[in-house]
Amino acid sequence: MKGEQGTPGGAFVPLPTTLEELARLIDHTLLRPEATSADIARLCAEARQHAFFAVCVNPAWVPLAAAELAGTPVMVCTVVGFPLGAQASEVKAFETEHALGAGAREIDMVLPIGPLKGGDEEWVLGDIGRVVQACRAHGAACKVILETALLTEEEKVRACRLAAQAGADFVKTSTGFAAGGATPEDVTLMYRTVAPAGVKVKASGGIRTLDDLLRMVAAGASRIGTSSGVAILGQARQRAAAAGGPPGVSG
Repeated sequence: MKGEQGTPGGAFVPLPTTLEELARLIDHTLLRPEATSADIARLCAEARQHAFFAVCVNPAWVPLAAAELAGTPVMVCTVVGFPLGAQASEVKAFETEHALGAGAREIDMVLPIGPLKGGDEEWVLGDIGRVVQACRAHGAACKVILETALLTEEEKVRACRLAAQAGADFVKTSTGFAAGGATPEDVTLMYRTVAPAGVKVKASGGIRTLDDLLRMVAAGASRIGTSSGVAILGQARQRAAAAGGPPGVSG
């Protein structure tokens, strides 16, 4: 699959045409609670080898990941208010500052889901705003996780608008810990809502194959969170080889 693909809404987003472009879409993710230091070191080694955009790890592993990736272009991303989004806003802001001080360069925060569903937009806006402000002070990117599996369509749109209003760089579909993950329909809805404000979409949750990834990108995602990045690149190589072309993304 090459070139550009139209989304159901008529928008166009670029699809990767090389393995390098494909790898730069991926946040190589390991958020399992049982992950060990050896697991994190392996994750970072894979990210270096394949030139993924970032690794995404739990906050306790940020110093190790930063040390493992020092001198490379691979970013360290961590999660804040994860996975429920129910921490106090002050705690999320402190967690953000601590992670950025330890070497993180991107923050994926979970918005307060209950207040969003209850219509307390001031709470949600302030919660996101505190984390965004901390990220701005460190030159870091902020992604806001909506947990789309728990929201109605109207709530997804409202969450996207609040994230954009607060100054977030991305909206993100899922933590990977809820009943459902990313869907192309949700990604397109989010893309349509935030693209006019210059905000991007990260799809995460259940993205395990090359076709899964390409569907999300075609729907509007500029970044993909997955623990299957190495396997996805392997599928891309196999597909290119079967097509008789140079290493790339074909279909």
